[in-house]
Amino acid sequence: MSVLPEEFADLEPLAERWALATETERNRRRLASPMSEIQALYDTVLPRMEAVLSYLGQFPPDKLPEDAERLFHLALSLAEVATAVENYKQPSVVDGYDSTRLEFCHDRAD
Repeated sequence: MSVLPEEFADLEPLAERWALATETERNRRRLASPMSEIQALYDTVLPRMEAVLSYLGQFPPDKLPEDAERLFHLALSLAEVATAVENYKQPSVVDGYDSTRLEFCHDRAD
């Protein structure tokens, strides 16, 4: 069974690991992943972003079908790893803060 819209079946292998619903989960995945996996996500999803955004744009943001919502989360993971690939060449921020200490308020239910 597909977890992403049919047009994005080629991204399915990445979805299980990277289509994460919260920023906290995406941040932790980036920090726990080797650069080879981060680079693979970047190299695979970035060329599809125009199509991804076009597809997602047909739905109201608060009414995404489940498969489109997972696609959206995958796109957010690309945003999470982009600086690791483009700027730092490693999962963490060079000379930065310990991002495992971050608590993203919008991820909390309270």
